[in-house]
Amino acid sequence: MPAATLTREEELHWLALHLTPGLGKRKAAHLVKAYGSPEAVFRVSAAELEGQGLAGSVARSLAGGCGFDDAAEQQRLAMAAGAQVIPIGDPRYPPLLREIYDPPLLLFVRGRVELLGELMLGVVGTRRPTAYGMAVAERLAGDLARAGMVIASGMARGIDTSAHRAALAAGCATIAVFGCGVDLIYPAENRKLSQEIAANGLLVSEYPMGAPAYPQNFPVRNRIISGMSVGVLIVEGAEHSGSAITARMAMEQQREVFAVPGNITSKVSWGPNLLIKQGAKLVQEWNDVVVELPSEVRKRLVAKAQGRLFGEGEENCPPGENPQDAEIGEVARELLKIVPLDRPMQLDELVETLERYSSSELIAALFELEMLGLIRQLPGKNFVKVW
Repeated sequence: MPAATLTREEELHWLALHLTPGLGKRKAAHLVKAYGSPEAVFRVSAAELEGQGLAGSVARSLAGGCGFDDAAEQQRLAMAAGAQVIPIGDPRYPPLLREIYDPPLLLFVRGRVELLGELMLGVVGTRRPTAYGMAVAERLAGDLARAGMVIASGMARGIDTSAHRAALAAGCATIAVFGCGVDLIYPAENRKLSQEIAANGLLVSEYPMGAPAYPQNFPVRNRIISGMSVGVLIVEGAEHSGSAITARMAMEQQREVFAVPGNITSKVSWGPNLLIKQGAKLVQEWNDVVVELPSEVRKRLVAKAQGRLFGEGEENCPPGENPQDAEIGEVARELLKIVPLDRPMQLDELVETLERYSSSELIAALFELEMLGLIRQLPGKNFVKVW
């Protein structure tokens, strides 16, 4: 993960741009692109800014530096709360989020900033889940976290909270995207959870420090959950719920959409069941998600899993109880290193490649890996990695 490159002065200019009244995200990003940096934008005259399409009052506010007092206060509040500011020009800014139609100009974050560069999966759902919904969210979020995904959600009551807690219970990282300032707690009962996430994961918001949790903020923040993630998993939600909004945004952002089927007589099953009818991937277990992800994402997950198995590299999640973290023998380890992810490999080719082992040893090891769900046998004695 690249280190921070912004000075305090550069950060101040980003904040001042962000806090200029009437200047939207897209127009602010356009100005930075046109002039090269926020500092350069503040050196432009009001007349020239109007020529860039700004309203006269906004151009005068920007040229007059109206946002700098608020920016200095935000810097002070962020420092007091242990938060950092990550502008869109910062190398630590989530790469997938930068690609969406309306990315936040900057993010306020508390916790492990390096997680912004990890593979994320959004897990969202209703605030009033059934016992089934909570159990499913906990199981899937925990399994997917152990598989190498960083679980991203909104820390709302219900499914969001279950997903965060499951990831933490697995000893893994999770990211909570707020609809208020990262120095505030909403809902209040999640105070302890937010402290755990700040210590072991990351709190994220595009809203300034101290910004209240207005209802209209939450549908807007959902685009960040989906935008940062390679896909979104929906666990229970009504037809027009916040989770349905997140799913729609994920589709618009060309992210994978997954849904857990539910009881057809339950109102909270209407959203995911409808998504499945519309083409979302039906999910019964964690691997239903992983196999649908792009090949480059699956390769990264394979590399992370092998890092855990072989004790190599730094991981966001320690070995757990999932099959991919089980103890395996020496021959099986060697097979995992050479069996491809994207194409099957014939048994004779494996025997020829690993000639120091007998065919019976290789067959036994392949059977072991099949039982663990790490390798699948195809017709003709061909083998391929499950992920």
